Amino acid sequence: MQTEKPKLAPFQIWNMCFGFLGIQIGFDLQNGNVSRIFQTLGAEIDALPILWIAAPLTGLIVQPIIGHFSDRTWGRLGRRRPYFLVGALLASAALVVMPNAPVLWVAAGALWIMDAALNITMEPTRALVGDSLRDDQRVTGYAMQSFFIGLGAVLAGMLPWALARAGVANTAAPGVIPPTVHIAFYVGAATLLGAIVWTIVSTREYRPDQLDAFESARRGAFGAPAIDAEPQQRPANAFYAGGSVWLLAGAMAALFVWSARLDPRPQALAFLGDAEFRQDLYVLAGLIASFGVIQLVAGAMRAQGRDRNGFMEVVGDLFRMPPTMRQLAVVQFFTWFGLFAMWIYGAPALAAHHFHASDPASAAYQDAGNWWGVLGSVRNGVAAVSALAIMGLAATVDRRVLHAACLLLGSAGFVGMMLIPDPQLLWLPMAGVGLAWASVVSTPYAILAGSIPARKMGVYMGIFNIFIVVPQLVAATLLGFLLRTFFHNQPVWAFAIAATSFALAAAAILMLREHDNAPATRAPEA
Repeated sequence: MQTEKPKLAPFQIWNMCFGFLGIQIGFDLQNGNVSRIFQTLGAEIDALPILWIAAPLTGLIVQPIIGHFSDRTWGRLGRRRPYFLVGALLASAALVVMPNAPVLWVAAGALWIMDAALNITMEPTRALVGDSLRDDQRVTGYAMQSFFIGLGAVLAGMLPWALARAGVANTAAPGVIPPTVHIAFYVGAATLLGAIVWTIVSTREYRPDQLDAFESARRGAFGAPAIDAEPQQRPANAFYAGGSVWLLAGAMAALFVWSARLDPRPQALAFLGDAEFRQDLYVLAGLIASFGVIQLVAGAMRAQGRDRNGFMEVVGDLFRMPPTMRQLAVVQFFTWFGLFAMWIYGAPALAAHHFHASDPASAAYQDAGNWWGVLGSVRNGVAAVSALAIMGLAATVDRRVLHAACLLLGSAGFVGMMLIPDPQLLWLPMAGVGLAWASVVSTPYAILAGSIPARKMGVYMGIFNIFIVVPQLVAATLLGFLLRTFFHNQPVWAFAIAATSFALAAAAILMLREHDNAPATRAPEA
């Protein structure tokens, strides 16, 4: 049996990553248009973060589960490809439903389904690159995904604007989604499904026994133990202790918010009189408590010897993360907090600050929404081109320095979005954000791939998504409060928050120490 993965040709890597074109079209139609759909259907500006919370919460749940099951799947379509197909079908259907939502709650439900489906498709696509490529080709593979992410986002961002330029109506009656958005979502649904089907029919996958042989040979080269060595198990008492702390913290946070609402004194707690912010804090407290409950359940299962199941494997893998993955979690937190601030408030900020429009039914507001889509295309077009440069630079430049430089350029871009008054010139700072985005969707994955065992590629790629989702949940909880309390509910200040977050992420990546854990069978216990 062959013991080393063959080097793949560029067209094979192209086909493997082509599905990301459709995935990103779906994500960027969502990111660029959902806020204005929500506002058109009656959502207030400071209610947008809590409506968006469905998207990251879905990813938090779905990706580790899909990663776990795809690691153990093999059938006529292979290991990862069945999940591509199911996710693409569901996401395409949700894209058709979203612009036809008659009321706000239907649109929020469509967002939930859409994001779950896109996550079902995306996680195995990330894992496929790790499965199929040799170590020396993984940067190329993830950078190729970055290229298609940028290209797909360009197409998605340009669609409503191009349709308006072609004469399609860009306004509608109050409470009705404009035809430009309808058609853009229909085109996106068809493209998403077509791109995923192309990857399914043009890409082969290695059988599980082949992947085991590759892994055994690679570990043998490093003098490492066999891959079937049993990793150290986290004891039940450790789960009980950690779970109790998290559950108690969540309960105390909820109790504090509930009691402070009755008499929000001292003055420093006056903000707790804000009912919407209290609602956001209850969500955050519930998430903290839920993590505690998960650990308590895991402890009970381990104590009773009922720990040979998918739930316990995912939870166990979470607490056995390699050191590199733990350090990347800090980088990802600040990065995605900033990105979520941009996605939630970008279109409203442009409308209010540059187009001087706050009424979602006005022509100026819709023009701002379309121009935000164009700026998104600039951002992602720059990202697509920059991804090609990253392929070359990653071989000669320290990846940490490369990523930090890109993040700082993105931070400067967010500052420029605030300071430049002419919307026609905003493409320049948005180009800086595009350089950062190219690195965000490739460099951390290239660093991660060398630190995790091949047989756990799917589940660890899914767990890694937690460090994308948690900051988004925190952002969805806190951003509305921050803007109301400190910035007079002016959405343009979300760019300042994003700039600060990116600068902190750059500092965190420079402090990261890379550990090559690939040859090891065990990762340290939490």
